[in-house]
Amino acid sequence: MDLESVKRFVEKEGGDYESTVHSMTEKFIDPMVMQGLKIHHIERGRILCSLIVPSRLLNCGNSLHGGATAALVDIVGSAVIYTMGAPTTGVSVEINVSYLDAAYAGEEIEIESKALCVGKAFAVVSVELRKKETGKNYCSGAPYKIPGHLQ
Repeated sequence: MDLESVKRFVEKEGGDYESTVHSMTEKFIDPMVMQGLKIHHIERGRILCSLIVPSRLLNCGNSLHGGATAALVDIVGSAVIYTMGAPTTGVSVEINVSYLDAAYAGEEIEIESKALCVGKAFAVVSVELRKKETGKNYCSGAPYKIPGHLQ
């Protein structure tokens, strides 16, 4: 690919999506990624939920976008910290995501988040994403959070 093509690929100026992007409200990422998520089980230190992969979250290969997957890991990983009684989840200081397979539009995935350690200075959680039909783990992540109100 020539350099101008790379520049157009990255910058995304103009085009079909420009008016849509400019009309989005602030802090649109969480609702865009989480719309359709259903919690099936919640207890202290554990959340089990599912999502039918929507076409809005697909990459150019027609599978769930890696960024959307990382956002699911971060958001559901944050939510499990609340189940431990924390008043806030703080900010992620590190997120490790391992992509083992792909999930496609219309496919139902399960997301299981577990609180491994929640202290005053930090929290560590694990998040696994599985294909609901087969139970196959296709992604795992481990967000590390600093609890507290950090801005």
